[in-house]
Amino acid sequence: MRFFTPEWAEAARAAVNAGPSQDGKLPSYWNWIDRARTGYTATWALGVRESGTYLVLTWKDGTCADAAITSDPSLADFVLAAGEATWRDLREGGDPGRAVMYRGLRLERGDVLAFFRVIYFFVESLAALTRLPTED
Repeated sequence: MRFFTPEWAEAARAAVNAGPSQDGKLPSYWNWIDRARTGYTATWALGVRESGTYLVLTWKDGTCADAAITSDPSLADFVLAAGEATWRDLREGGDPGRAVMYRGLRLERGDVLAFFRVIYFFVESLAALTRLPTED
């Protein structure tokens, strides 16, 4: 499956709905994720800087209801972008939390406090979608 294609977007939607493996983390961590996810409604646009292409994930009541590829992230609540090197690193097993915290994947638009209130939910969703078998 090719990266940032409609097929990949649909696989990403399914992956974030399923979530990542829960191995290696305490049950209380996953309880926090479940609480953050419950009722969550927002739209994320995750972009590749070089191409100007975005994966738009639309969350409704804790479920990713839609995923699309676009070049216009203007309707998203939160817009984040990373360079191709960061996306490659994530797909090769890089730490999604580190990518966000060290600004490899940068929040370019959206309420910073609202975004970081659910940061671990976001990071685990990012982990799930970056683990998809993908080719450039």
